[in-house]
Amino acid sequence: MAQITNITSEALQATIRRLLPSQQGFGEDLQASNVITPIIDLTPTAEGSQLPAALQTAINFTDATAFKAQGSTVSIISTPGFYRIFGTSANRASNGVDAVTRFTMSDGLSSKTVWEMDLDQTGQEVGVAVPVDFVVFLQAGESISAVAPSGNSCLAGSARQIADVNGILTNPTGFNPQ
Repeated sequence: MAQITNITSEALQATIRRLLPSQQGFGEDLQASNVITPIIDLTPTAEGSQLPAALQTAINFTDATAFKAQGSTVSIISTPGFYRIFGTSANRASNGVDAVTRFTMSDGLSSKTVWEMDLDQTGQEVGVAVPVDFVVFLQAGESISAVAPSGNSCLAGSARQIADVNGILTNPTGFNPQ
């Protein structure tokens, strides 16, 4: 015999309201049943994304924000949202000089290192280049910067917004799902 149980969960109800805007005023509790029911997952479509993540985060001519820091600090992003940052960190330690590159986040009052590559001078010239690829979330008032304090270090790459501050995915400009 089928049993139906009411579920009271604000988190689940908030997700239903977000994914199915037409259900916002429905007002009924969610229910669970012990009957096996086939499910068709419409989540990607309901969320407004029909692209796999690898394609959704693709750069294009309009959305790419290139940056290069060499012997400097460069502010990359200061708008709230989710961003993919990728590129290369290259350091060369020589003549008793260490080389460091880092990404720092600031809330306007303080700054914090969120990624760093430090190459210590070992008595001989040493050079290293590594790929960088990560996602950050910025709230209002926050920013992220590329820092390469000496001429022996360089951070270069691109940043692209992949979702707004509410987590709504940002498809590449010009992409129109069919």
